[in-house]
This record gives sequence, structure tokens and C-alpha cells, in this order.
Amino acid sequence: MEFADNRLAQLLYGAHDRNLARLESLLDIELSPRGNRLTLRGSQGARQRATVVLNRLYQSLGNGSGLNQGDIDAAVRFTEEDRVVSTGGGVTIKTPRRVIEPRTPMQAQYLEALKSHDCVFALGPAGTGKTYLAVAAGVQLLIAEEVDRLILSRPAVEAGERLGFLPGDMREKVDPYLRPLYDALHDMLPAELVQRKLESGEIEVAPLAFMRGRTLAHAYAILDEAQNATPVQMKMFLTRLGEHARMVVTGDPTQIDLPSGQCSGLLDAVDVLRDVDEIAQIRFTERDVVRHPLVTRIVSAYNDRDTARARDASDQGSAPLPPPRGHHRA
Repeated sequence: MEFADNRLAQLLYGAHDRNLARLESLLDIELSPRGNRLTLRGSQGARQRATVVLNRLYQSLGNGSGLNQGDIDAAVRFTEEDRVVSTGGGVTIKTPRRVIEPRTPMQAQYLEALKSHDCVFALGPAGTGKTYLAVAAGVQLLIAEEVDRLILSRPAVEAGERLGFLPGDMREKVDPYLRPLYDALHDMLPAELVQRKLESGEIEVAPLAFMRGRTLAHAYAILDEAQNATPVQMKMFLTRLGEHARMVVTGDPTQIDLPSGQCSGLLDAVDVLRDVDEIAQIRFTERDVVRHPLVTRIVSAYNDRDTARARDASDQGSAPLPPPRGHHRA
């Protein structure tokens, strides 16, 4: 292979060729760089996969993205499915601080759904990018002035939505529950711009209870951790949808913190709305986890344990045992 831009080629190789070493271990191939030329040695299948991966990473660098181990692992993951080549590089999100690309085929489908649907449900385990990509899509639309407001919400379920007993003013009371949303914003926007838009109301971060009675027009609204919303709260949020507005609902059905016996509004909604064509439903699995590689193994281990419990309960002729609630956040 030969790369036109020597600078990008060096970034692709990484310091002391560490990126190439990572690819060699993942793809069972030998890579020998010489300037902007790269020799590939291995089986035909390995060479083909490596060529696709290297071209994808080089193109990503050319688009202004950075390159780390997660990006390398993601590019390799894309080649594991036949449909990847057609969906892998077509959707990107540009925010003031970074260019964001999908790291798995399902993330690519998610970004496509966020562009083409006014309401999207995203379900899956921790670390699959459900919230991060939703916030990124909202930031892009806000900066492009395609929406007037970006509204980020979560159920403050640990305090039962009754926050009065906590110390501090209202913002100090709810911030612990909303901190992950602020973190995502600061990853995409300069801190002073985040603060300015929070003060102007262009960005609003609030508990789910604060959405009652409102109509969200010309807005992009995200409900995060929706598995902890009740069916009544979920219906309330979904019916806030106003003119020229979009909504994204994200959650992990395996991490429900509601009181025992209380139905999750997320599970209720995806069942009730499963036949509404205008609503997209994206389901991530542990294969889509893009955090530390150990997170994938943690999620898989819990899934295996829950499956074994359900199988044992079925063999004994009893109802499956539910997974423990609130004690296994990956």
C-alpha cells in the first residue's frame, strides 16, 4: 500500500509503529513500513481485511479525526460483518471540538436513524455510545441552527424525583444525576460555549420531572437512563414532542433501579410503539461496547449468568429469576 500524505501515514503508523503492532496482533498479519509505503504479508483474507482497515483509518485521519487504540479496534470490528464496508464510513458528526465517527456497524445504523427519524429508541448495555452519540447529534444540529434548543434529561430515580432534602440550590441538587450529560457536552464544545448556552437556555439539562406540562418545539430532546422512568413518566415525555422537534430515548434494560415490581417505562414504550414505523428502535449488544475492552467481558459475564439463571428456573418449572437491580453497573 502507498499513502499520498506522508504526515498522515506517520500518524497512521503511530509512535514507534505501535498502531501497526496493534493491527498485526488483531489481524494476524505482518506490516512493514518504509516511508509512505507499507508492505502487508499474510494470508489473502488477512491482507484484504488489513487493507480495508488501513484505508478506513487513513481516511478518518484525513477527515480530521484522531487515532487511538479504540479507533483501531473499531475499524477491525467493522470488517467482521459483511455489511460493514457499505455502512462503515458514511456517517460522521462534526462538533466544535471533535469529529465523531461510528465505531461499530450498529453505531452506524444508530447515526443513520438519528438523521432520518424524529423519534429514536436506543437500548443496550453500558459503553455502547447510546448517550454520547445522541448528544453529539444534538450538538451538531444546535450549532447548525437546525434546532433552537438542546434538552437533556434523566430520571432522578435515586432520590425518587423528590430532591428537596438534598443540600444546596436546585442545580446543586440535581447535578449528581445529570453529570454524565455535562461530561458529554464538554467533550464536544468548549467550556465557555457550554456555559453560555446553558445560561441562555439554548442547552437545558434537567430531571425528567421538570418536563411535565411543557411542549418541546424546535428542540432536540434526549431522555437518558430511560429504563428508570415509569410508564406514566415515559408517556408524559414522549407526548412533549412539538413542532419541528426530535427525541432520543436511551437506556439499558438490564440496569433498572426502580422499586421491585415497578414496570420500566422504557420496556413498556418499546413494546407499545413497536409497530409505529416513524419511530426507530436500535438495540445494541456487548459486541458494540467501545469502552475499555474489559467492559465487554464484564457485560458478557453478567449476560451469561442471567441466561443460566433463566435456564435453571425454566428447568425447574418456575418463573425465571430476575437479575439483581442496581448492583451491577458496568
